[in-house]
Amino acid sequence: MAPGAAARSRRDHIDRCSDLSLRPSRVLESNSRIRAGPLEVIVAELLRPFAQAHPDEPAIIDERGASSWRELNATTDRLAGALRGLGLDVGDAIAIHSGNRREHFELMCAAGHIGLRYVLVNWHWTADELRYVLEDAGAKALFSEADFAEIAATAADGLDLRARVAIGGAIPGFTPYEEFVASGPEGEPAGQSMGIPMIYTSGTTGRPKGVNRKLLAAGAPIEVAKLVGDTFAEILLIPERGRSLLVGPVYHSAQWLWSQVFLLTGRPVVMRRSFDAAETLRLIDEHAITQIHLVPTQFVRLLRLEEKVRAAFDGSSLAAVWHGAAPCSPTVKRQMIEWLGPIVHEYYGSTEASVNTIITASEWLARPGSVGRPLPTTEVHVLREDGEPAKPGEPGQIWFRYTSGDDVEYWGDEAKTRSVHRPDGLFTTGDIGYFDEEGYLFLADRAIDMIISGGVNIYPAEVEGVLITHPAVRDVAVFGVPDDEFGEQVKAAVELAEEVNPSEGLATELIAHCRASLAGYKAPRTVDFIEEMPRTPTGKLYKRLLRDPYWQGRGQRI
Repeated sequence: MAPGAAARSRRDHIDRCSDLSLRPSRVLESNSRIRAGPLEVIVAELLRPFAQAHPDEPAIIDERGASSWRELNATTDRLAGALRGLGLDVGDAIAIHSGNRREHFELMCAAGHIGLRYVLVNWHWTADELRYVLEDAGAKALFSEADFAEIAATAADGLDLRARVAIGGAIPGFTPYEEFVASGPEGEPAGQSMGIPMIYTSGTTGRPKGVNRKLLAAGAPIEVAKLVGDTFAEILLIPERGRSLLVGPVYHSAQWLWSQVFLLTGRPVVMRRSFDAAETLRLIDEHAITQIHLVPTQFVRLLRLEEKVRAAFDGSSLAAVWHGAAPCSPTVKRQMIEWLGPIVHEYYGSTEASVNTIITASEWLARPGSVGRPLPTTEVHVLREDGEPAKPGEPGQIWFRYTSGDDVEYWGDEAKTRSVHRPDGLFTTGDIGYFDEEGYLFLADRAIDMIISGGVNIYPAEVEGVLITHPAVRDVAVFGVPDDEFGEQVKAAVELAEEVNPSEGLATELIAHCRASLAGYKAPRTVDFIEEMPRTPTGKLYKRLLRDPYWQGRGQRI
């Protein structure tokens, strides 16, 4: 292809990919200069500007130290060259099996500059689960943290991998990470293109599935990544010289967006391997954090810190605290806004559908419980069982369509992809909700979690939102169990706060607590006390592990 034709082809691809529709006009204007420039000028658009402007400022910080923009840029270049040295081409996959640490981000930066798919591995997976994903994604290299050595070695045994690389220590049969980095040449790799994460669903029902986008795919022009980052930064109210705090696993799509995507727009990332409520407050003040993504269980743990710890927290650097990934009790949300101010915003999204709606703190205070109005990137439809649009206030299944013409698919699984699509192209993640008269979306629950008792629909999230406000409750799950008369009855599983002991009296008190706020038929009939709720670190609940034992031996699940 002639150089002029190549440039035109790249510009056409950017125009298609960047028609995100939600992008404000000034972002369109700022990026029109990128599309207009010659090919030679736009190569290495992502890290180089920050390495030149702020070479010695920290770009990524973890428990072990910090890497400057200059160091991150140099390591990214070497890693990109080392990956290409394996013979990897655009669209090929590597797997990153590591906790939150700087090497993880270096690998994402390198893969993201040479058009690779980088599989973000849940480090809690067993060897069998990891091996399945390596094979399913077609990974050609595995980068695994030494803390997970046994799982990594077992999963990779016998697989045709071009490289096995150990991060932060030794794994038998694996190349040390530093040695692999050193094998790459200095200098920016030529012919850069955008790499993309491949994130697998949590697998709460069956094997996890890799989520892929048809348009925003590996190999798109590198500047599309900048376009996406600039777009989301403006939509999500992220300051231009902001700094992110990552206290959830980066393998989760939202945590990746709030850290890696913003890193590539020049916003440093401070990270920790796991969440500690008191340390989170300390880190916000110490590093002047401006944005953070949290989940509701983290809200609860922050609110339950000792008063002296909360009182010592300044927090004046914070500009935006975002939450999603799981339902949040209105009481908890209101308490967070009262504490931190009107900066606690919410989004509704998923691994498949990205960010669909947002609602600012001030909007939410006027419409408690809403997750906001749809962004122009995505059509959001609430449909009844007969396929007709639900009326305002009428619950129905939520369906989506990207306004850019993009679509979602499950990697290598056409049947699964078809199962979530309607003939008209709308797709669903199984959520139930409704619009109000002004077009604000409210979530009821997931279709698979809905309880049908005596023909009446009961949404567990509503009951959970009440129970979590009781001071004795640390975490809660509500689900349906068999009932010979009504088909199902409401059961609550409760994880108690520290120094609270389970008792029949407490169970009765919790049921009464629900009845004080909800219709009687929604209140739990019984309460189970459990030691720890089976949640992922991203806040997602493995509810089937609690529910399924009650349905064993039954011919059907109502």
